[in-house]
Amino acid sequence: MSEKQQFLTQLEKELSTTMRVLKAYPGTKADLKPHAKCKAAKDLAWMFVTEQNASQQALDGGIEFGKMPKAPDTLADVIATYEKSSQAFVERIRKTPDAELNKTVKFFVAPKQMGDLRKMDVLWFMLMDQVHHRGQFSVYLRMADGKVPSIYGPSADEPWM
Repeated sequence: MSEKQQFLTQLEKELSTTMRVLKAYPGTKADLKPHAKCKAAKDLAWMFVTEQNASQQALDGGIEFGKMPKAPDTLADVIATYEKSSQAFVERIRKTPDAELNKTVKFFVAPKQMGDLRKMDVLWFMLMDQVHHRGQFSVYLRMADGKVPSIYGPSADEPWM
């Protein structure tokens, strides 16, 4: 299996899991902000869309974090946008030639330091960062009295036995 196919397989699994976590969140608590340094739940959810946009920009040859769209007004709209952008992102990866994924793009390699990374490495980085943010979001979900679905195994709300 090629690295691209490995990535697509993992991407589709993670996107599905993230969608379940997002859809479990009570929309009436979209403004929940557990700490002054934390984002509101809706804004944290928007990070998933932002990271997909950054990944698409990497495929185009350069990421411009300052040119990301603003979040919609409701969590429902954030989730709908994420669902649509996820489908487009998967299709974009499928259509991207392997040779293109091995080209480099400028990306963070240390705090305040940019360097050349393969586009495929940027995609993996962004996917793992989305997994990280999903973990954060699952804590928000619990704090909002939502039911946390199974992510990599059983949860208190979705036991396997």
